[in-house]
Amino acid sequence: MPAHPSGFQPSAADLHHVIEVRGARENNLADISLDLPKRRLTVFTGVSGSGKSSLVFGTIAAEAQRLINETYTAFVQSFMPSMGRPDVDALRNLSAAIIVDQERMGANSRSTVGTATDAYTMLRIVFSRLGTPHIGTSSAFSFNSAEGMCPACEGLGQVSEIDVDQLVDRGRSLEEGAITVPNFAVGSWYWQVMAGSGFFPAGKKLKDFSEREWQDFLHKPATKVKEATLNTTYEGLVTKVRRLYLGKDRDALQPHIRAFVDRAVTFTGCRACDGTRLSAAALSSTIDGVNIAQCSAMQISDLAAFLRQVEDPSVAPLLANLRHLLDSLVEIGLGYLSLDRPVGTLSGGEAQRVKMVRHLGSSLSDVTYVFDEPTVGLHPHDIQRMNDLLLRLRDKGNTVLVVEHKPEVITIADHVVDLGPGAGTDGGRICYSGDVAGLRASGTLTGRYLGHRARLRERVRTPRGTLAIEGADRHNLRDVRVDIPLGVLTVVTGVAGSGKSSLIHGYVAGREGVAVADQSPIRGSRRSNPATYTGLLGPVRTAFAKANGVKAALFSANSEGACPHCHGIGLVYTDLAMMAGVASVCEECQGKRFTPKVLTYKLRGKDISEVLAMSVAQAYDFFPTGQAHAILGRLGDVGLGYLRLGQPLNTLSGGERQRLKLAIHMNEKATTYVLDEPTTGLHMADVDQLLALLDRLVDHGNTVIVIEHHQAVMAHADWIVDLGPGAGHDGGRVVFTGTPAELVAKGETLTARHLREYVEG
Repeated sequence: MPAHPSGFQPSAADLHHVIEVRGARENNLADISLDLPKRRLTVFTGVSGSGKSSLVFGTIAAEAQRLINETYTAFVQSFMPSMGRPDVDALRNLSAAIIVDQERMGANSRSTVGTATDAYTMLRIVFSRLGTPHIGTSSAFSFNSAEGMCPACEGLGQVSEIDVDQLVDRGRSLEEGAITVPNFAVGSWYWQVMAGSGFFPAGKKLKDFSEREWQDFLHKPATKVKEATLNTTYEGLVTKVRRLYLGKDRDALQPHIRAFVDRAVTFTGCRACDGTRLSAAALSSTIDGVNIAQCSAMQISDLAAFLRQVEDPSVAPLLANLRHLLDSLVEIGLGYLSLDRPVGTLSGGEAQRVKMVRHLGSSLSDVTYVFDEPTVGLHPHDIQRMNDLLLRLRDKGNTVLVVEHKPEVITIADHVVDLGPGAGTDGGRICYSGDVAGLRASGTLTGRYLGHRARLRERVRTPRGTLAIEGADRHNLRDVRVDIPLGVLTVVTGVAGSGKSSLIHGYVAGREGVAVADQSPIRGSRRSNPATYTGLLGPVRTAFAKANGVKAALFSANSEGACPHCHGIGLVYTDLAMMAGVASVCEECQGKRFTPKVLTYKLRGKDISEVLAMSVAQAYDFFPTGQAHAILGRLGDVGLGYLRLGQPLNTLSGGERQRLKLAIHMNEKATTYVLDEPTTGLHMADVDQLLALLDRLVDHGNTVIVIEHHQAVMAHADWIVDLGPGAGHDGGRVVFTGTPAELVAKGETLTARHLREYVEG
């Protein structure tokens, strides 16, 4: 063994230079074994559903986290999520894993970029020391503390107002159904309490109520009432609606109630604090004439410049840390954000980059960092910066594992693991493991596509009209006027933060006949799956019922046929008091979700649980005609043929969620489709399939508008709208409109430069 360069003699500790994976079988992994070099950058590639996430997140990262959690006491573990051991024979030489994923950061309305990164915490301390007049400790500047928050809006920056005319029809009496709120229909329990309260006549039209009756009807606080048939608590309608529906997380509400809340409630900026969330005292304290709310509202790049002018020995170390943090946010391409930006409004890619910043300044080494498509939401111009950050983390002595499809990232890898060859049951095997040069020569799908280039269209389609946007000034848009051509494929591009989403989601998405397929979470419980979400379960249940002469409700795991032990979930969740809860497969139904009786009913030799275990592609062949066949065909068209019909929706990636929504919209009579980065999670070979699908949509007479950074999609477009020239207040303008060929030939924008390099190969 050669001598160590520092003079230390090598020891047994130096032999642990690879992570050994042996017999991994999680999800679709086919009993695979491999070695991954430590302190190197390894990129995992393969088509959607090939098993990349199952290997990287479901096996390696999951076991590393589980082993660390096991070192804590039972008491501490009780506050952690439960983690089962991955299905793998052995994992050796693991180091602590830090997962930097695209999960949206909690949509808590009190959480901002400033609070999530600790930048606002540091800024509060600076103001508590240097602000004049001096108003107290740092908590006096916190909108999450009683002393710092605006009392009128309680630190939220906005107040909710209820539109009474969305709750009632004033021309009717209660007996005639004057209340239009969900669950208040005539005869319902809530209605009975209102009508029998005695505070107003149930037969009197609301418009004829006296002032007192109107106040009691709408705003009376909780009051005990005792009538002949009633012994309960009465509260006014507005009071009750606030308690029932507004006190809960909007996303947890049922869809019809959420739609009602969206109609009935308007949020307006708080007049007392002008939306800043802070008390008058906090707003009165300034540094160089600027208060903390103005600092929070600045673009981060501007705030960094402002703080470079602030000098004071009493907070010098803190200021240095804050400046470093802000500079890191700028460096990672987030300089266009502001500290007061709610984290719930960040995209998945932005959320991932905010999380990254927390690790860049860390002194830890020999850690395993795990990234899930870190280039999501990044313009080609920004990908180079992301690559530099990944290499910096590696060069500090860390193991960096990246799931990624972009050739620009694959080519900087020290080691590549290519999974496949296909998706689902056709995937889960290692097609290649080695360096990039070997991948190019390997003949695998990824190797062949590494140098693949989509060509510019030879002939662009002719628009049949335009959709005009005028005076767009949302967020950073600068009074934008632009015409989006109808009947063609338009790609809207520009660096992250240039205003693409503000323009399209703000001025196109709400129009009639526009269907939006984005990557936001599908709010379903753990019971929801592709079969229930797409409406496929209806015709499937009907087919089973018809074939067996029984009722369709038996074939729903949410209804009569559900296993009574696990209530149709297939898993039993056990609360172990001080220990972490455990999810285990239901012993009664073996995870099949239905009663034994239901499983005796067959359709062409298969029971309902076997059908729900099929992939979309298998089910497409199993149901050769009818509504089920049509729905499954659309799921196959959007590249989801590998998904299992009964797969819980909360296991889907952002890209898969978007394609699932697109499949549903394809059955609607939409004339304009808006897609937000549909290439997310797609292998280079799958992007070609997506382009063919977009072409089909346009050729059927639709307009397709795509917000996208992928050069293959830009090259394939009929028309390009490029925003910029930069991000934040350096963006918000249309810097080019025209065909891709015109952009390549004479464009001078960042997009033009990168598209030119792409098509010239």
